[in-house]
Order: sequence, then structure tokens, then C-alpha cells
Amino acid sequence: MSDNNNKNVLAQNHQQATLDLSIELLERPSVTPDDDGCQDILSARLEQAGFDCEFMYFGDRDKTGEHAEVKNLWARRGAAHPVICFAGHTDVVPTGGVNNWTYPPFTPTIADGYLWARGAADMKTGIAAFTIASERFVANHPEHNGSIAMLITSDEEGPSINGTVKVIETLEARDEKITYCLVGEPSSTNTLGDIIKNGRRGSLGAELTVTGKQGHVAYPHLACNPIHAAMAALSELTAAEWDTGNDYFPATSLQISNLNSGTGATNVIPETLEAVFNFRFSTETTEEELKEKTHAIFDKYFAGSKANYDIRWKLSGNPFLTPEGKLVSACQNAIKSVTGTDTTLSTSGGTSDGRFIAPTGAQVVELGVRNATIHQVDEKVEVDDLGRLAQIYEGILKNLLLD
Repeated sequence: MSDNNNKNVLAQNHQQATLDLSIELLERPSVTPDDDGCQDILSARLEQAGFDCEFMYFGDRDKTGEHAEVKNLWARRGAAHPVICFAGHTDVVPTGGVNNWTYPPFTPTIADGYLWARGAADMKTGIAAFTIASERFVANHPEHNGSIAMLITSDEEGPSINGTVKVIETLEARDEKITYCLVGEPSSTNTLGDIIKNGRRGSLGAELTVTGKQGHVAYPHLACNPIHAAMAALSELTAAEWDTGNDYFPATSLQISNLNSGTGATNVIPETLEAVFNFRFSTETTEEELKEKTHAIFDKYFAGSKANYDIRWKLSGNPFLTPEGKLVSACQNAIKSVTGTDTTLSTSGGTSDGRFIAPTGAQVVELGVRNATIHQVDEKVEVDDLGRLAQIYEGILKNLLLD
């Protein structure tokens, strides 16, 4: 049989199984932080494949919002090193108006070569693909080297405080280390496997409050306008150069995303101004350096002002980078074998749960389906990519866990 025929047979073997599991997961309306039984489906399959499955619950079951209880799954097969962990999330973002969808968002539909559903791209098909890949790999190689693990959360699309970060804290406390982590987020852009995310920029958010004194616009000497007080500082802040980036990361950037002040009346000087801004920063700059430079700018302009300012900071994650090495090569070779694509390494885009795993010393990459429709109405993914993605994941396991 020719190599092309072999590839076609392998893809068909993975295709239906991955599609079936994807549909089973997509039928669950698991809007963050609700898992809605997805992890139960996965654990039942993984136990059949020899995985030890452990549910970890964090948060308060009597609360909603960011403090609500979150269900997480840690599954592992084997006790030896290296440990390759597939990571992902079963929660999805809200659908928005369901009447705007071509097909009901939680009724997975195959049409025009696509699988349509909320979570189709982000990222239930990725979870299905690495589950099928793991099942096939252990069935064919039951005495493989090392261990295979899965870390599944239902708190990635939400505040991300009772999900992966808490699981990692638990694993670290019992000295259970991950060697390689593959996050199944939708990394591909134009074709399956054309992009691997081998790092992410850091994300530092800030909430600025400038407080002046309310008054009548005709008597500005009796008031203190917080808008006027903040303008010069905000102008310098947005014009500042924080760094020039490096070979792996673009220059650090800042964007103001919210700016609010005023009472709605034309004749009232407001008391406060509130602004929200965010840094996406490279490995050339630290969290502390960004804070120090920001405060230096505001201190300069507020030194003689009757207004005062306060900044509340929130670090969502530091930048991380997995340089070219064993994990990256395993991914590149598996992609090339299945699709013929020479993949490109990238650190662009937003944050992911990889930011919680990388600080443990694990090598982390993100590899999944195309991200063209994530979080959108009519989210969808190419049906033919599902079996090929499972085949790529199985190839990565072979490259890392077989002699």
C-alpha cells in the first residue's frame, strides 16, 4: 500500500471516532463555568483506556460568578517520566442571540463541510481529538515509555481562578510534574497545523481612578476636573515605548479599553474618571518594570495637582516561551507527516491556560484546529480536520513516548 493510501486509512480510522465524540460533547450546553457532564463522558472513556481519573473541585457550590464551584479532571496513565499532558477546557462562551445562528448552537450540525456548534473550534473538538489519539496510542502501544495525562477544566473562558491554576497548585504540592504540555486550543490560522503557539505574551491589566472635585463648569476654580488632570498622563502613557521586543515576541503594547467620566449633564464638572488599560508584554519587560514606569508617569503629572489617582493592578499571566526542542520538533514532525505542512512558530494572540503550566518548568505548546470563528455566532470547524488532528496528536505521542 502506498504512503498516501496509508495516510488515508489512518485518517478515516480517526475521523468517525473523533467526530462522534465531538458531537457528544458539543450537545452539552456547558457555558462557563458549567461542565454539564462533559468530564464524566471523558473520564468514563479514559478509565477504559487505563487512566486513573481524579475530579478536583474548587470554589463554592453555593455561589455563582467568579467564586462558583468549578469541576476539573486530572487523568493519568502511567507513573514514569516523561509526562506528556494534554490540556483543555470544556466550558464555552455564551452563544449570544440564538436566533442569529444558522443552526442551533447546541445542536451540532454537519453542513457545507463544517461542523457547526458553540465550542466546535474552541475547543471541544480538540479535546475529542486528543482523547481518541490517546485511546488509539495506548491500544497499539500498551507498554509505552513515560506517562500520558490530561488536565481538563471548566473555568477557562471565565475568571480562571478555580480551574487549571488550582489543579497545577495541587500537582505542585504533591510534586507531580508535567514534562511536556500540549494545549489543544485552536492555534491554526489558514490550514490545520500551519501555526504552533510556542509561547504567549504576558497580560497585565490596570483599573485607574482619578478623583477630583465636582462643581459647576462656570466656576472651575471651585472644582477640580479629573478629566483635565488625567489627559497629559494618559497621553504620555499611550505614546511610551516599553521595549522593542525580541526574536520571539513583538514589542510590548498598551491599549486603553474603557474610559468613563461625567454625570451626563453639560454643566457639571465630574468628581471621578475611570479608565481600564492593558499591557501585552514580552520577555524583555517585567510586571514590576511596567508598574514602575506607569506610576512614574502619573506621579510626574499629579505632583502639583489637586486631583489624585489610584491604580489597581491584575496580572493575568507572565509571558512564557518554549524554544525549539524536543516538544516543538515532535509537533512539527507529526504535522508534516499528516498534512505535509511546514508549521510556523508564533507567540501572538491572547492568553491561555498554558500560562499557569509553563512556570512549573514544563515545555508548553498550543496546537489545534483553525481559530477563524472562535467566540462568534456560527462557530464552526472543518469536519475533515478532526480525524487529521487526532492523527497528529497520536504522532506526537509516538515521537515522545516510543524509543
